[in-house]
Amino acid sequence: MSNRLGEILINLGFITDKDLERALKIQKEEGYQRRLGDILREIVLEEDQLMRALSVQFDIPILSGEELPHELPIERISYEFMRENLVFPLRIENGLLHVAIADPLRMDVLEVLENTYGYETVPHLVRRSELMDHIEKLSASREEVMKRVIGDVEDEIVQPEGSAELDHLRGLAQEKGIIQLVNLIIDNAVRDRASDIHVEPEEKRLRVRYRIDGLLYEKELLPSRMSAAVISRIKLLAGMNIAERRLPQDGRIEGRFGDRELDIRVSTIPTVHGESIVMRILDREASFITLEKLGFDSELLEEYNGLIHQPYGMVLITGPTGSGKSTTLYASLDRINSADRKIITIEEPVEYLMAGINQISVRPRIGLTFASGLRHIVRQDPDIIMVGEIRDLETASISIHAALTGHLLFSTLHTNDAPGAVTRLIDMGVENYLVSSTLLAVMAQRLVRKICPACKEEYILGEDLASEFSIPEKKAWRGRGCEECSGTGYRGRIAIFELLVVNDRIREMIMEKATVRELREVAVESGMRSLRDDGIRKVKMGITTIDEVIRVTQVEL
Repeated sequence: MSNRLGEILINLGFITDKDLERALKIQKEEGYQRRLGDILREIVLEEDQLMRALSVQFDIPILSGEELPHELPIERISYEFMRENLVFPLRIENGLLHVAIADPLRMDVLEVLENTYGYETVPHLVRRSELMDHIEKLSASREEVMKRVIGDVEDEIVQPEGSAELDHLRGLAQEKGIIQLVNLIIDNAVRDRASDIHVEPEEKRLRVRYRIDGLLYEKELLPSRMSAAVISRIKLLAGMNIAERRLPQDGRIEGRFGDRELDIRVSTIPTVHGESIVMRILDREASFITLEKLGFDSELLEEYNGLIHQPYGMVLITGPTGSGKSTTLYASLDRINSADRKIITIEEPVEYLMAGINQISVRPRIGLTFASGLRHIVRQDPDIIMVGEIRDLETASISIHAALTGHLLFSTLHTNDAPGAVTRLIDMGVENYLVSSTLLAVMAQRLVRKICPACKEEYILGEDLASEFSIPEKKAWRGRGCEECSGTGYRGRIAIFELLVVNDRIREMIMEKATVRELREVAVESGMRSLRDDGIRKVKMGITTIDEVIRVTQVEL
């Protein structure tokens, strides 16, 4: 620095001594929470004047917004990183990375870029407003980027003939254009908060869809001649056999995409038009969701908390695929995890790594199934066991006996509601007296989309809906649709629950082999809140909409 900012501004004639004294006084009164330049900008300075002074102070050249490039010279830098740190890579020249910055005091960001990409950086000063506008425009124009990449890749593709096809595909999967295209698909999915990417070949196109907040959205339509190359690239990343296209395969991609460390589970199945791929995105850096954030209110939390602190017995979580059962199990284990308890899990696959817990991933190919793994787990002196899913009588029987012999056991079942889990176990072949004596509770759940907080608005319900859902004040909330939620009106999801606690009366009914309907009636009389009731409670709290509750509880309705 050649001088203090205040002195430079006075020498340039942009402020007076009195202006500087006033700004310093404000800075002192505020406990030096704000920079001098920001205060002067607020009371007397133009943005251009502050820029010129900073340029002199830090000896950094000024760049206009029009000089910012429309392409990034380095790969794998996220728009989120650029927004948060007010930086934008300009070009690589003579082994130097030129970078536009809006805050010359953030030299630590340049160090991060140097360490990440191996180039020495050269800063250029640019207006904050111009830099942010440019980043937003480029971020919003990702469709144009995708079109350009697709165009470049399509020109590269030449259809091979005969036995050369496999070698050609292996080479094409490592071409720069294909690598860039697949990385872009994954990066865009991460940015859109997608949980799954579906890559589906059709007769005349390759369709790419993202599952966001539980619903599928069509994102890209690629020419059909690109199908084999894109699918081969994904299979290569996932460690699959490119030559095998007749049988389903499973694989895994681990790496950094955007600014996140991801674990992507890849599954392929052969279809009429080629291999269809689904990529399940698991964010390794995601923090555990607590029971409260999952959607437990104080009343439900108190009841459930008492159950999961029991010394032995079985707690089941039910619901269809993608209803958040695993997340609830992890949140439950996280709540009861302590140094004086040994917890062992057997899962397919292990989705999140938890400190202090022994986690096993099933491997059917070498004989490690839920049932065989569970047999060995009980010999490891555990206090608490979590079985990813009860699929068959063998797993159910071992689970029941583990719960009978002094272990607290958690697992999941695929049933529509909580009472249905009881009859499902009996239908599998488990004796009803064993179910009656071991089952502590069953909790069914669904995920509903949350109203986007950025465009949330109140509206008046129609007479029929208000009456049907017992909302006498006739007021509810909805999302208008904005950029934050991509026009859907929703952002994020929360669970709705139905907790059936197995009391003495329910135990007697299990012994009598009562029907699902009879179990439900008695459970409701005993205080069970149904999925629909819990959903309407969240509607009244302004968390979700009636449409969402109807969508996920149609069977019940």
